[in-house]
Amino acid sequence: MQHNLIMNTGTHHRTCNLCEAMCGIEIKIEKGAIVSIAGDKEDAFSRGHICPKAVALQDLYSDPDRLRYPLRRTPSGWEQIGWKEALDETAGRIRSIQQKYGNNAVAFYQGNPSVHNYGAILFGAEFSRALRSRNRFSATSVDQLPHHFAAFFMFGHQLLLPVPDIDRTDYLLIIGANPVVSNGSLMSAPDVANRLREIRERGGKVTVIDPRRTETAAIADHHEFIRPGTDVLFLLSLVHVIFAEGLYQPRRLADFTDGLETVRELANDFPPEKVTLATSIAAKRIRSIAREFANAAKAVCYGRLGVCTQQFGAAGLWLVNVLNVVTGNLDREGGAMFTTPAFDIVDLGTKLGLKGHRGRWSSRVRNLPEFAGELPVAVLAEEIQNKGPGQIRGLVTSAGNPVLSTPNGKQLDRALPELEFIVSIDFYLNETTRHADIILPPTTALEHDNYEIAFHLLAIRNTAKYSPGLFRPETGAKHDWEILLELQTRLRSKGLPETIKAKAKKWFLRKIGGPKGILAHGLRTGPYGTGYKPFGNGLNMRKLEEYPHGIDLGPLKSRLPNLLAHQPKRIQLAPEILVSDVPRIRKFLEDFNQQSVNGFDLLLIGRRQLHSNNSWMHNTPRLMRGKDRCTLLIHPLDAADRNIVSGQSVRIRSRAGQVDVSASLSEEMMRGVVSLPHGWGHNLAGIRLSVAEQRPGVSANDLTDDKFVDPISGTAALNGVPVRIETISRDDATMR
Repeated sequence: MQHNLIMNTGTHHRTCNLCEAMCGIEIKIEKGAIVSIAGDKEDAFSRGHICPKAVALQDLYSDPDRLRYPLRRTPSGWEQIGWKEALDETAGRIRSIQQKYGNNAVAFYQGNPSVHNYGAILFGAEFSRALRSRNRFSATSVDQLPHHFAAFFMFGHQLLLPVPDIDRTDYLLIIGANPVVSNGSLMSAPDVANRLREIRERGGKVTVIDPRRTETAAIADHHEFIRPGTDVLFLLSLVHVIFAEGLYQPRRLADFTDGLETVRELANDFPPEKVTLATSIAAKRIRSIAREFANAAKAVCYGRLGVCTQQFGAAGLWLVNVLNVVTGNLDREGGAMFTTPAFDIVDLGTKLGLKGHRGRWSSRVRNLPEFAGELPVAVLAEEIQNKGPGQIRGLVTSAGNPVLSTPNGKQLDRALPELEFIVSIDFYLNETTRHADIILPPTTALEHDNYEIAFHLLAIRNTAKYSPGLFRPETGAKHDWEILLELQTRLRSKGLPETIKAKAKKWFLRKIGGPKGILAHGLRTGPYGTGYKPFGNGLNMRKLEEYPHGIDLGPLKSRLPNLLAHQPKRIQLAPEILVSDVPRIRKFLEDFNQQSVNGFDLLLIGRRQLHSNNSWMHNTPRLMRGKDRCTLLIHPLDAADRNIVSGQSVRIRSRAGQVDVSASLSEEMMRGVVSLPHGWGHNLAGIRLSVAEQRPGVSANDLTDDKFVDPISGTAALNGVPVRIETISRDDATMR
């Protein structure tokens, strides 16, 4: 393939956007070819750190399986068509379905990669509004929804997400997270391993609570196994000890916090001795952790997927915030703080009235409430399959693979062919897009510019960095934002010629450079900006482009109470909707039984891997080298009880389905818990992923249960799924 590099020889600096860490990378080019990708030692944020995924940027661009032109399904197979024909037909099919069945008959699903692409973020929202459908879904409800849920009800805005100030803390309590591998999901923090070591070197302490002795737990001071799904009990017990022993000290937060006494009363029912059997953490250890946390000069609690994607996800993230508040560690150096991003999407959302909301409508079949305009993706398949008014008849997907990424993926895989029309904005023919009628492939990360709108909001230090494109797109190719802009313009014209207003808007957005022009405005009007004065020392687009290694805007600063979006500006420590969930938690504890339920005697959790990110990075040869990574981790004693030996094929069954996979015996697993990584399962007919198909693995979401959700937030409970394991013969495994 002939590369169309913007520079023929030299060095290009940009931010790697394959995960949340925002690592600076240095790409060296000689005679029109990329010769190396390395960490940028001068990067203002990442300090030269890089992980193995960065090489995938080049591989994704060069991948011969990557789609470069629109495809249309025909009875004889896929055919290449032109962009105008593809866009016209897509908009026409969407309009036809909506005219026949109503606007809600077409659903929109956005996948995780959208958040790593500022054009997709900015123009995806506008396309969603043009679609005018209540059936909107995204990866949020299988990933991070409880964080937004707690932020909205406690602080008044779904994007007011506290970030652990790990560079200045003395005590870091990590629950259900593995930041050494993830680089800090919802806590953008490159080189976490060294940052954790620095905590210990300055006399601090790191404690990890997790059902697996993860890579993070391996370098921590202390690790405690916890039974999946019981984090909420552990957190309530910590709060109990802090109040019961007089350790609470909210400091200045008390002046603008409501609900302290309510929280104290709720925690009364959860002393350590009462939760120890369910959590598997000794009461004396719970008390010790509570005292260590409360007495540390600066402490912060950080909870992520293990706390989030379970049946008490919203309550768990609420209690993480509660713990930081009652010890005075919110909005405080070394605690949980709020960023001051140069492009302030919190302020923008407030001005546009997009702070968040819940329950304005609900799903048709199961009556699960929307949050911030999205329904839980766990209901997508049933909303397609259950006939009647409001049934989903068409689907738009953008950078998503929900067949592998959402619960009970096989059910969704069976449901998609029932739709009248599917269009996918994606450059791969994958497990989901193989069902599409039209595929609209966007450019890759190295072909367009980028600014990490979402992750500067979540960074452990205030920085700003702009990444220009490295490759010129092929003639006729379109970026995500251009595809979304063309579709929304056609939808709003309702099949008629474009109005003068629509033409003018599209012309203006293209004239200013699309997302770059919006970014330029946001920087000028942001907290460090120059405004529109002709002179000034503030931040603007021109200045940002002059700093290829990024600009350090300083450490996180105290921003409360002014930042709070509630009126009056007060922290709501005991929101009614979360307080009302405590009886369900209390009943869960009262009914707790260690014995198997319906023969499901083990609990399944996920596993993050350094060389992988969800379902879309398994077609990269360099990342797929080495031993098989899609294996089931099981404790040796659990394996012995079932006559399982290392490397043996086993069958995992859940209520939703079953998969066959190789077992790996490991003492890093808690007894009674098994682990399977997320994002695999590239063994379905009709995909075009030549590397991934050679080592397909199995999909963990063929086991997760679409009916197993956190009822108040709708978050899919992907962790703590009841399963059982059976040995299978080699012949049986081969036949399947």
